[in-house]
Amino acid sequence: MIDHRLQTLRVLRERGTVTAAAEALHLTPSTVSQQLKQLARDLGVDLLEAQGRRVRLTPAARTVLRHADVLSAQWERARADLAEHRSGTSGQVRFCSVSSALAALVAPAAARLRTEHPGLAVHMSEQESEDAAHLLLSHRADIAVVIPSEEVPGPDDARFTRTTLLDEPQDLLVPAGHRLAGRAAARLADAAGEAWIGYPARRDQHQLLLAACAAAGFAPRVAHEANEWFAVSALVAHGFGVALVPRLAPLPPEDEAVRVALRGDVVPKRRLVACVRRGSERQPPIARGLAALRSAAADR
Repeated sequence: MIDHRLQTLRVLRERGTVTAAAEALHLTPSTVSQQLKQLARDLGVDLLEAQGRRVRLTPAARTVLRHADVLSAQWERARADLAEHRSGTSGQVRFCSVSSALAALVAPAAARLRTEHPGLAVHMSEQESEDAAHLLLSHRADIAVVIPSEEVPGPDDARFTRTTLLDEPQDLLVPAGHRLAGRAAARLADAAGEAWIGYPARRDQHQLLLAACAAAGFAPRVAHEANEWFAVSALVAHGFGVALVPRLAPLPPEDEAVRVALRGDVVPKRRLVACVRRGSERQPPIARGLAALRSAAADR
């Protein structure tokens, strides 16, 4: 098995502080500090150096981490190979996901697993994309469904394996009775003069809005801001602006707001990706979870 102190060092790199690493690992900060001091003594190198009230990884620590990432991936593969010597379909798979994908992809995937593999325990958790890495590294999740962004591990990150599930179109949300509400489809530029609802805390969604509108030749006039989809829908329904909403995002059916499909040269989409610890994708519970997710995405 991989030394648990290496795992602690990996989580510290991801979370940035001893306190945050301890929270992710369900340990006390003093326990994390003690583990890392013991690891440094055993390795004969300094792993951390003080930087004000924080700590910084030393060059030796980064060398250790490069090897730890390789060891971790190989251990995950070893667990997959050992699974071939076991019988049955028991085990556990833990999903974490952004809210819209949890509703539209993860829940159907979990229902499929419950039917096809009744001995497999499934746990689901709604989480933001930026939390996925530390949840995977601390083994609090096995599969994370995320929206790629600067805060999410990229495709070249050696710690993780990514699988694209789908590219989800964005719809234009307008009030009932709006001049575009009766159309089967519209161009994004058709809403150039409208007031817009922005998403300050949904950084990926807000950047998508700005980039799409720029590509369509205008800058959106953001009149109001909301983060939850039910709040966005309510503002649009009451005539305070229009918005971009992901097609999978659930909206209150009672709101007098209408989705309008976008067409033309600018059809913004957001990508939904499944992310796992590198090497773990062959472990039967995780492999079954990924297969169920791909099936749920194909049904869309």
